[in-house]
Amino acid sequence: MNKDELEGKAKEAQGGLKESLGNLTGNEQLQAEGKADKVEGKAQGLLGKAGEKLHEAAEHVKEAAQQAGDKAKEAAQQAGDKAKEAAQQAGDKAKEAREEHRP
Repeated sequence: MNKDELEGKAKEAQGGLKESLGNLTGNEQLQAEGKADKVEGKAQGLLGKAGEKLHEAAEHVKEAAQQAGDKAKEAAQQAGDKAKEAAQQAGDKAKEAREEHRP
């Protein structure tokens, strides 16, 4: 639970108390303020949850990008190794061909 979620819960609780006090005393303004505080607290809590989910998603994207980068690096290394091997083989064949055609 993050800061926004905690603050939202506190605001909801505060709003519930205000609303209850307004109900007990018949104070409509206090009731309305309490309801507004509850809604504000709920919204702040949802914002906190959304932020947390966004952070988690960003971490997953970061991990996936790292893995993709590692795989690309490995593939490039393998391609480079194969190219070197092919070049070496071509050089060897060329050398053999030259030696076969020497007088």
